[in-house]
Amino acid sequence: MSGLLDAGGPFSSWRLRMGALLRQNPFVAKTEIKHPDKTASTGAYSAGVVADGWLYVSGQGPLDMKTGAVVEGSIEDQTRLTLEHVGKILNAAGCGFEDVVKCTCHLRDIADFDRFNQVYAQFFTGIRPARTTVQSVLWGTIKVEIDCIAKIPQK
Repeated sequence: MSGLLDAGGPFSSWRLRMGALLRQNPFVAKTEIKHPDKTASTGAYSAGVVADGWLYVSGQGPLDMKTGAVVEGSIEDQTRLTLEHVGKILNAAGCGFEDVVKCTCHLRDIADFDRFNQVYAQFFTGIRPARTTVQSVLWGTIKVEIDCIAKIPQK
């Protein structure tokens, strides 16, 4: 089979046509979604990625998007700010909290769960997403980090 798809091989034009089709198909390509307020560099990752009709939001924390510094505060304050960041990324992709199907939540101290959950419940109403919440070692003084997956609504 070596050489069949190589340039000049019998299937080389098919390979080129298929490659062009795959690059044009929005259900195969992926698109970066940026946080609209973020100017600070906080890592080698995208805030969100759209692929095949789904939005994957990277772990968000209570950061000042201009400086990259942790915004200190209670678990309630940090959860609220974190979910506001998630919401901005959702909105940038044409989604809302109602489109989220799965969240993974990391808490520095699982003893904060009830206080975290009270704020979380204010953002997710109706059919709430599936969720995993775990205690994790988090960067700096971050008390909460949240990532999620949302289905992009069809227009």
